[in-house]
Amino acid sequence: MSSPVPASPASPAASSTSPPLSGLLLAIGGAIGFSGKAIIVKLAYRHGVDAITLLMLRMLLALPLFLALAWWAGRGKPALTGREKLAVVGLGFSGYYLASFLDFAGLAYVTASFERLILYLNPTIVLLLSWALYGRRVGLKQAGALALSYAGVLLVFGHELSIAGSNVWLGGALVLGSAVAYALYLVYSGEWVKRLGSMRLTGLATSVACGFCIAQFVLTRPMSGLADIAPAVWGLSVLNALACTFAPVLMVMMAIERMGAGVAAQTGMIGPMSTILMGALILDEPLTGWVVAGTVLVLGGVWLLARQRR
Repeated sequence: MSSPVPASPASPAASSTSPPLSGLLLAIGGAIGFSGKAIIVKLAYRHGVDAITLLMLRMLLALPLFLALAWWAGRGKPALTGREKLAVVGLGFSGYYLASFLDFAGLAYVTASFERLILYLNPTIVLLLSWALYGRRVGLKQAGALALSYAGVLLVFGHELSIAGSNVWLGGALVLGSAVAYALYLVYSGEWVKRLGSMRLTGLATSVACGFCIAQFVLTRPMSGLADIAPAVWGLSVLNALACTFAPVLMVMMAIERMGAGVAAQTGMIGPMSTILMGALILDEPLTGWVVAGTVLVLGGVWLLARQRR
């Protein structure tokens, strides 16, 4: 799950005045929370758990919270139509189940910092999908921003390849698949955000994804394996479900309400930087000039793209 908050069309535009401090703090907290997910996953992998089991634990623990969110956001609103239910299932499968599974699987092969940089390409992938699916024109300046971002990822990819070997190809492809799956969610969710509201759609779609993750574990892993999970993995999964999944969703939504989606998205740029710092401090991942340069290129490209779209 990348940053599982669909941009709400009803979000107020950022004003010319300075954004409120509460909104900034919420956006920063949400960005750091989402970024911490990769760190927790890498720590859990040290205890011999696999991606399917780890993802199931995260979603199992988060499920009651997202069901409560869906119920709270849907109070007093009409029941879902058949078409709306199908949309929720499809969006939950792509944006939250598939994106999360591919992300967790990819983290077994790449560093947390490289994973976050790939996921941060999401706005560029949305732009490319809009061009491919709807024929929306990509201007010269937008193409330059895309080139800048992908040059940064290629720079870090080359560095990863030199220190981690050929498995980086597999890990990078899995994480990129995660980014594409979530970008598809964003491209197709606009209509349903308007009809259901961002909080209700997030609660429902994420609950559906939790069901997919739990079913995947039940169908592919023996239930007796739960007894073999290390206590540390359970503790990390609780932290993942609360601090890196549910809480950031609410924080970013509340930030959008206070200062608009544009400013909240810009504040989200702190996410890749926080992942790199946590990776170096907690996981002892290398923090080299190549990583810093690639990060600057990616952030610069995404910032230019966001500025042009505004």
